[in-house]
Amino acid sequence: MNACGLIVEYNPFHNGHVYHVQHAKKLAKTDCIIAVMSGSFLQRGEPAMIDKFHRAKAALKEGVDIVIELPYTFAVQSSELFAKGAVLALHALQVSSICFGSESGDINHFKESYQKLTKNMDTYQVALKQNLNRGLAFPEASKNAYEIIGLSSMNLTQPNNILGFSYLKTIYDYHLPIQPLTIQRTQSGYHDKTIHGSIASATSIREAIQKEDSITASIRNAIPQTMYEQLITYKRTASTWHTWEAYFPLLHYRASTMSAQELSLIQGVDEGLEYRIKKTAKHAHTFQDWMEKLKTKRYTWTRLQRMCVHILTNTKKSDIEALYNLTAIPYVRILGFTKQGQKYLHERKKTLVTPIIHQMSRNMHPMLQMEEKASNAYYSILPIAIKQNLLKQERSPLCS
Repeated sequence: MNACGLIVEYNPFHNGHVYHVQHAKKLAKTDCIIAVMSGSFLQRGEPAMIDKFHRAKAALKEGVDIVIELPYTFAVQSSELFAKGAVLALHALQVSSICFGSESGDINHFKESYQKLTKNMDTYQVALKQNLNRGLAFPEASKNAYEIIGLSSMNLTQPNNILGFSYLKTIYDYHLPIQPLTIQRTQSGYHDKTIHGSIASATSIREAIQKEDSITASIRNAIPQTMYEQLITYKRTASTWHTWEAYFPLLHYRASTMSAQELSLIQGVDEGLEYRIKKTAKHAHTFQDWMEKLKTKRYTWTRLQRMCVHILTNTKKSDIEALYNLTAIPYVRILGFTKQGQKYLHERKKTLVTPIIHQMSRNMHPMLQMEEKASNAYYSILPIAIKQNLLKQERSPLCS
């Protein structure tokens, strides 16, 4: 058996993801689809709308054979670290290929861009630093630096191109025996906020659900029945969707009771941001209001949201520093699998060297301890009895 890896968040799982799974199987000619999925908090610094277990259930019913968890310490990071954690996790399960969606849709564009960047890395780094020193946010600074080295075969300001390039760069930088594959995103754009037809962006679906506080006909048309069932089931259980506004009182409490010195130790709190946090917290009434007060040309909304996640979970810079030197994932945590996925794991078990973890335990790896902390923070907006019941899911993987 051979496996193809997907790097996902499924927030929520929609018809575009069904398309991705089906075409990845064809393109990779694979026996098994393995998805590495962000857990409680996502790469753009947002809480997942519903928890990881309900999202994994939908994926397992729609063609994914194994769902593994991208550790929190990698999940809520820049594209470079996010990609590193995801690719190394899939490599630990010996996937032969990784297939990602992109605005480009042409893997040769990614390969050509990687080769050009490698040849001109010193020039790129100098230009990047100069642009950052001018006060530009990283995406704009990086875009300008790419233009200086003549990297124009593809648009590396588009979100899926950025992530796809980071996946390919990780594969090549670490000399992994993985074939990168890409398919073009269909119809809707990553940031589209309106649902048009049966293929819609996750952003538009989330916004529609939160606005209506129900699953309307247009939403149902954009998601498979299995995801609809998981959304309804979770809402009935938790009585809420997970949004930043729900966490605002907890986040505000954390930031208000921490000293500037304590805040400066938190991942993402850089360049004196701790003083801006303390100042704006005094006048913020909602999460949206606070972000608007915090945001400047220098700090993107996404960067500030990631910082807020780390404040909420008390994730320090020292917790993340070791990740840059990591050359292998310390464990693989399985959230769920199908019979086909179980067959793949059984066939490969003698050659897998990375520990496979199914549940939390007493003597956990430090990264898994952080995962437990993130889960507790995620469910913290719920009544205690409901939180405790949902946390029981951490004890064993899902089977489908």
